[in-house]
Amino acid sequence: MDFAKARTMEAQIDQPVEPMTPGEALELAACTGPEDRPAPGNGLAEALQMAVRTDAGEVRPDNEDAVFGDAALGLAILADGMGGYRAGEVASGMATALLAQSLVATLDDREPQQFDADGERVAHRQLRERIERANAEIYFAAQSEPQYYGMGTTLVVAWFYDNMVTLAHLGDSRAYRLRGNLFERLTHDHSLLQQQLDSGIISAEEARFSRSKNLVTRALGVDLTVEPEIRDFSVRPGDVYLLCSDGLNDMVGDVEIAAAMRALAGDPAAAAQRLVQMANENGGRDNISVILVRVRGEFPASAGWWQDLRAGFG
Repeated sequence: MDFAKARTMEAQIDQPVEPMTPGEALELAACTGPEDRPAPGNGLAEALQMAVRTDAGEVRPDNEDAVFGDAALGLAILADGMGGYRAGEVASGMATALLAQSLVATLDDREPQQFDADGERVAHRQLRERIERANAEIYFAAQSEPQYYGMGTTLVVAWFYDNMVTLAHLGDSRAYRLRGNLFERLTHDHSLLQQQLDSGIISAEEARFSRSKNLVTRALGVDLTVEPEIRDFSVRPGDVYLLCSDGLNDMVGDVEIAAAMRALAGDPAAAAQRLVQMANENGGRDNISVILVRVRGEFPASAGWWQDLRAGFG
């Protein structure tokens, strides 16, 4: 895959951007893995253990989810596409490929844990800017062909560095953390259902049967501008992080997800496979994607680590 086709918009996003052709969009969507790139020489690969699984489920013929995970980069990306004929697949694939390629390769010499002159953490600024540019690429690609009109995707990104993780998300794809016996959700859904829950219009029990489950209030590529929610969390050895599409949590309750993760906390690959299996056993009505990240040790920032990582990525 020629990543030169994954153009990012260096101008302001309200200026014209040459849209991708449908062929370019489909080619980019097919590239979601780090197989052709040597691993950077840093301690993240030793500190983090990742497992990535995606499955079409039992009902839908196509898989419109896209996933990317690379422990050596400390980067996990999950997107759940939406749209008509192959459009969701294109949008989610573009999101994962564009972000995976651009986040590290286009960074300057400032390290992600540092702060810029405006007091914003560098990781926050880079995530926000790269998500905005990926959003514009998807939006303008959708304008190039009627069959892609209105395509978009949810997004959840986990970026691990310096004993912490920065999460960025849009829509209802989620991030969870298992720390000891405590299992908690780290993201807040951008959805009509979540708004109804927050306002007390419906109860948690009523929400299980709501017809508003899949109506998101924020998504990548649907509008020209986008506002991702970005937060930082401390990381400890023994933590297990889960990123998932709603194909998992719509089919499997949080209590059951937590039990499976506790039982298989030491084996992320087995835990990921079990979660997908549980969703399918409960009906598998949607595509199911999970990324599990087990923290095996500390990974403090050391002198020269960022330059080593960038050199390996290139």
